[in-house]
Amino acid sequence: MPQYLLNRGNFRGPWAGLPVAWTANDEFDRATFRNDVIRCCRAGIPGVYTGGTTGEFYAVEFEEFQQITETVVEAAHECGTPAMIGVTATCTRSAVRRAQFAAAAGADAIQVALPFWMTVPDSQIVPFFRDVAAAAPELAFSVYETTRAKRVLTIAEHAAIREAVPQYVMVKSNAGTVGCSVEGCRALHEFVNVFVGEHLWPELGPAGAAGCCSACVYWNPRVILGAWESVEQQDWESLAQVGRKLQAQSKFLHETFGSREFTDTAYDRLGSRATGFLQTSLNCRSPYPGVQPEDVELLRQWYRDHFPEMLDLPPAG
Repeated sequence: MPQYLLNRGNFRGPWAGLPVAWTANDEFDRATFRNDVIRCCRAGIPGVYTGGTTGEFYAVEFEEFQQITETVVEAAHECGTPAMIGVTATCTRSAVRRAQFAAAAGADAIQVALPFWMTVPDSQIVPFFRDVAAAAPELAFSVYETTRAKRVLTIAEHAAIREAVPQYVMVKSNAGTVGCSVEGCRALHEFVNVFVGEHLWPELGPAGAAGCCSACVYWNPRVILGAWESVEQQDWESLAQVGRKLQAQSKFLHETFGSREFTDTAYDRLGSRATGFLQTSLNCRSPYPGVQPEDVELLRQWYRDHFPEMLDLPPAG
């Protein structure tokens, strides 16, 4: 049994999607990663997870997946915080194997995207999600919807997944998917919690957006948890002010580092190290480019000039 029984009522808010810390020799740095998980939990972040794009699931061997999963679950539960594990893989068998291990390790939820190398046929979409969920039937289930999977789900397909997978509680909706529109978010909200990027909360909060698989929450928990409180209180004016600063942040990052072809995890390492909240490594798994110390200082200076709240960290727990 999972330690936390997650449902639509409590699977909400900005969950921290953590990058994995690597040593200079490109090995799993358990001590640093564990400390980063604990720091997030003690800051009051409602949940932690890894195994998504920021967690570089696509570059992690199964043995490392096991070590990372055990570390996240152990550290989170030690702090009284639920943990979700991403189990995305390129075939059903591999995703099922990861889901089974996550359940055995005590995870509270799993998240999976459609296999991404070959496009999944329409007839196999619901069976894929059903089979992965069946490998961890007591855990809350989340669909990671991304155009990187070469397939965008319809409202009807989400509903069919929900019918086949009763524990389907949350969808992580990314750009280009149905949950990132007002109409789509409102329709999905009828039967599943919709997580979208924090920058979309001002637009989609009124349509029922229920949280975020977040990186910014571990760039600065004070700022993002405050924004989430505005969502809960339906204080759209205050939320819009934060939203404009988050949009300016995104614009700066794109204009400054877009030509470097950073992956998601590179940006998330950059932000967390610029504020100083996490101690994770700057390096990503090869062949993907990593962040340099001068990049960290560049973002830090932009914060000083344009978004100083991001440098005002909560006390270390």
